[in-house]
Amino acid sequence: MNASDTPRNGGHTLPAERDETPRTARPSLAVALRFAWRELRGGLGGFYIFLACIALGVMTIAGVGSLSRALTEGIESEGQTILGGDIAFSLVHTQADTSERAIFDRAAQLSEIATLRAMARAENGGGQTLVEVKAIGNAYPLYGALTLTDNGDANGKTATPANPYTRLQKHDGVWGALVEESLLPRLGVKVGDTLTLGRTRVRIEGIIDTEPDRLSSGAIFGPRLMIASAALPDTGLIQPGSLITWRYRLRLHDSGMASKAEVERFVADARAALPDAGWRIRTRTQAAPGLTANIARFAQFLTLVGLTALVVGGVGVANAVRAHLDGRRRVIATYRCLGATGGFVFTVYLLEIMILAGLGIAVGLALGALIPIVAASALASLLPIPTTFGLYPLELGLALVYGVLTTLAFALWPLGRASDVPPTALFRDGDETRKGWPRVPYVAATGLAVLALAAIAIVLANDPRIAIIYTVATVAIFLTLRLVALTIMALARRLPRARSTIVRLAVANIHRRGALTPTVVLSLGLGLALIVTLSLIDGNLRRQLTSNIPEQAPSFFFLDIQRAELPNFETLMARVAPAATLDQVPMLRGRIVAVNDIPADKLEGTADATRILRGDRGITYSASLPPNNIIEEGSWWPADYTGEPLVSFDAGLARNLGLGLGDRVTINVLGREITARIANLREIEWETLSINFFMVFSPNTFAGAPHPYLATLTFPDGGTTDEEMAVLKDVAADFPTVTTIRVKDALATVNTLLGQLAIAIRSAASVTLVASILVLGGALASSHRHRIYDAVILKTLGATRMTLVAAFALEYLLIGFATAVFGVAAGILAGWAIVDGVMHLSFTVLPGVAFAAAFGAMALALAFGLIGTWRILGEKPAPILRNL
Repeated sequence: MNASDTPRNGGHTLPAERDETPRTARPSLAVALRFAWRELRGGLGGFYIFLACIALGVMTIAGVGSLSRALTEGIESEGQTILGGDIAFSLVHTQADTSERAIFDRAAQLSEIATLRAMARAENGGGQTLVEVKAIGNAYPLYGALTLTDNGDANGKTATPANPYTRLQKHDGVWGALVEESLLPRLGVKVGDTLTLGRTRVRIEGIIDTEPDRLSSGAIFGPRLMIASAALPDTGLIQPGSLITWRYRLRLHDSGMASKAEVERFVADARAALPDAGWRIRTRTQAAPGLTANIARFAQFLTLVGLTALVVGGVGVANAVRAHLDGRRRVIATYRCLGATGGFVFTVYLLEIMILAGLGIAVGLALGALIPIVAASALASLLPIPTTFGLYPLELGLALVYGVLTTLAFALWPLGRASDVPPTALFRDGDETRKGWPRVPYVAATGLAVLALAAIAIVLANDPRIAIIYTVATVAIFLTLRLVALTIMALARRLPRARSTIVRLAVANIHRRGALTPTVVLSLGLGLALIVTLSLIDGNLRRQLTSNIPEQAPSFFFLDIQRAELPNFETLMARVAPAATLDQVPMLRGRIVAVNDIPADKLEGTADATRILRGDRGITYSASLPPNNIIEEGSWWPADYTGEPLVSFDAGLARNLGLGLGDRVTINVLGREITARIANLREIEWETLSINFFMVFSPNTFAGAPHPYLATLTFPDGGTTDEEMAVLKDVAADFPTVTTIRVKDALATVNTLLGQLAIAIRSAASVTLVASILVLGGALASSHRHRIYDAVILKTLGATRMTLVAAFALEYLLIGFATAVFGVAAGILAGWAIVDGVMHLSFTVLPGVAFAAAFGAMALALAFGLIGTWRILGEKPAPILRNL
């Protein structure tokens, strides 16, 4: 035994506490802490991977939690500006009537805004494009400021005048307009040029730089075009049933902020006065519910990614603890021979591990706390709210708890086994610390740490259902990966003895005691499966949006075709596109207000289903079953049906809301509430991009109601660009109030968004991959001592350096290949389950993704293995042989 392996205290071989503590007394926690601290004086060698794994996971969880909290608080603190008032009332299709305006007049100030989609055309022949029109009144904005960019301004930016409405007045027969900068290149125009909007002309008077209430506007598919409310009648876009939303923002006091109680009382009085009003009411505390919900959902996803990285990093913790204990066997033997109990040894090294974990957690918390501050500059240009970030103790504390529990969950097991090994076994060179289970208390403590980790993840989740699925899946994956590793080792053990020395060495290293196989399979397999899953989901979504389009999808959607215009519109389509198919259906907008007399906001269901209940949705009526629809339950009504209102419901949505045949759905359409009974449930083929609706009513439901038509135009061969441009030009000229959406342009936008989302998700998932790589590197480092012994003995027996390099390389390559097979298979299975089972789309295996992932796994295993091998082969044999 080397003297260097024993603990030191001022040059003494034995600790000073030996004479101070009776042999029969149990050493105190303070004594164990001093022993642990003295061992740590030797440095952090062997623990850098340990620290990196802990810091990476804690940083992700702390940073995501802090950023989410900062954004949520920013939205809440700027609720008035985002909403545009203390309270906002929204109506679809119709303006507020006299009784509704009487309620609005109780407030100090009122701002009336209308939003709709329309086509804007450049008078210079530059083309036409879809725009989001916003008609504002004299009081806009009640809160916040609209900033503009003018071409002639010296600084390129100027604050809007006290009343932006002055920019939008009519001069020389042309109304003013403010536009987003993205509109200019689309139409080839500049400030001062004139556009055609519907049946009127508008002149660009400025470029919108910041729109204070943009977040409350919902989804925006085109550039903003802002006009005066007085100009709206001249456009001809207001027709019976036109898809237009009227928003009434109220400022309760001229000066100072209305209290929360005053806001709630105003809303309660409005609902009591007009209980049947078809409006939607939001307050400043609910300024952007969709954005807030999306932030929470994305934060949960990223938190689970961080937790995955932390759990994967836990494998690195276990490896580091095993390697450290393996290197301290003779020190532990000395403790035990001098009378130290297994419990004392356990306490010393647990304290040592927790001190090191505390260092990694501190680094992770510091980096995580900086993430929101760094993100402030990046988000300042994206969010029209002040991005003020600070420290969030609750989120940082949660990350700390995750870090501590993960460390305990993966460190207690190897610590328990090491403390129970007798001193005589510790003096041997055999690897006795790797056999058997620890005693029951250590197993129970490990189980409690794992359960606490899972419980916190579930209880604090935004969607506990997803967190439960994640927890169960994580346990299943770990068990599966362990089974895969054991299977690989069993197969290697049963392979026939090879003639080649290199092959025999490689295969033996795969299945021998202390082999790297379990750790490599676990670290690489999890990260690889995740990357393959995400890549296949992204690839299949893109394939659905591109490869199937020419055969299935229409070329155009036409909105707001008035009943009187429909015959002439059909004549135009027959002339400009005689080979194309024109389909049209009546279209209304309605909002579900109750189901079986239960208010919509009280309904329970999945997150996707309850999201459908918020806001207005497109609805239609039909005497016959629409194409691309299949009835699952119930039956369609007769063509001449005249009984109580009936509705056909999307089967998937009905299941998620717990609805069935005979249930009653109350919907508000044009300010009128209609209750219909569910007559049948349909399976809808959404991927065809044909005209489809969640709800189709019997024709008698809306008898006499004014409404426009929705139409699609489908070319048999998908249509050429010239054919589509000809249609677009003629429709814009003959029907200026009809909104035209070119499907290929919409799909290009969606494809871009999917690409950005895929990059964001893959970037987040790369945290797990980095953790996997760190664990792989740690596993190879932890085997350094045993590999040195192997290499020295083999070289002494005549093996050359190239023989050893080839044997180790083949070992890593075989393990990497087996891991790649599992990772790709698991990724394909998970991708299929999500695409086919959740998204209800056809799934195709993409060979390029699978081969790239498999090659990457083998390359990583080989590269890390050879780097470690090269260092091992450079060790001098004499010091190793003297200690054998």
